[in-house]
Amino acid sequence: MVGFRPADVPPTAAVKFIGAGTAACIADLFTFPLDTAKVRLQIQGEEKGAAASHGTAVRYRGVFGTITTMVRTEGARSLYSGLVAGLQRQMSFASIRIGLYDSVKSFYTKGSDHVGIGSRLLAGCTTGAMAVALAQPTDVVKVRFQAQASSSGPNRRYHGTMQAYKTIAKEEGMRGLWRGTGPNIARNAIVNCTELVTYDLIKDALLKNTSLTDDLPCHFTSAFGAGFCTTVIASPVDVVKTRYMNSALGQYSSALNCAHAMVTKEGPLAFYKGFMPSFLRLGSWNVVMFVTYEQLKRAMMSAC
Repeated sequence: MVGFRPADVPPTAAVKFIGAGTAACIADLFTFPLDTAKVRLQIQGEEKGAAASHGTAVRYRGVFGTITTMVRTEGARSLYSGLVAGLQRQMSFASIRIGLYDSVKSFYTKGSDHVGIGSRLLAGCTTGAMAVALAQPTDVVKVRFQAQASSSGPNRRYHGTMQAYKTIAKEEGMRGLWRGTGPNIARNAIVNCTELVTYDLIKDALLKNTSLTDDLPCHFTSAFGAGFCTTVIASPVDVVKTRYMNSALGQYSSALNCAHAMVTKEGPLAFYKGFMPSFLRLGSWNVVMFVTYEQLKRAMMSAC
């Protein structure tokens, strides 16, 4: 990113690629329960009618209320349902969208020291779209696991990560594994641009205008600020993406149809369902990820 002193040796693209994927996996291990709680809250309005008709509705209220309810009714392991697919996703997804960001940004600026906001936004959109195109199946499986309530027998749709990939491909075709690619590209273009560009700009401003150096306090502040900005801007697309990827075949004709159904049945505030766990998860994920990423880059360059 920005802020390296002239004496520092810039990390190579390979170091950034590996470091980003590793740091993202570490961040996921810490924040995955918050992500699961977010998914449950986001799909709650969609499923409450059907569940209530069978007398099996489970209401989730707030971040910690959702986590408590899940632990009580499904066990603590339910908070990490879909973790394997989540780690697969981060290793491929974050490596591209974060690890290649600086390289793509440099490509668009042709190596110039002056990097405008347009080049940053374009680089964020590019790496975000590339990451989704490759890692979408892992995201679909992760969301499906997080959305399903833990149960045994025929009520449980998926019992293992590889079985989930095979089941989705068999029942919905290969297109099922790429369900929601459109809204996910839109979401990640927004997330990538907001998250990476905001982190970049905040870090640059702190280094230029304050006494902070390119170290932990600067990384922490930049990452937390980027997490809040990203949650505010990306939440509506994130909710639609989650609903659409988790939907049964034929439930929605498109992502726009999903969004229209949400507004019609639940009102515009439905787009901000799960906002608090989204912010807590993204804010904490950003802090763990970017702090770890910066440290890994330095450690890997020192070892070279």
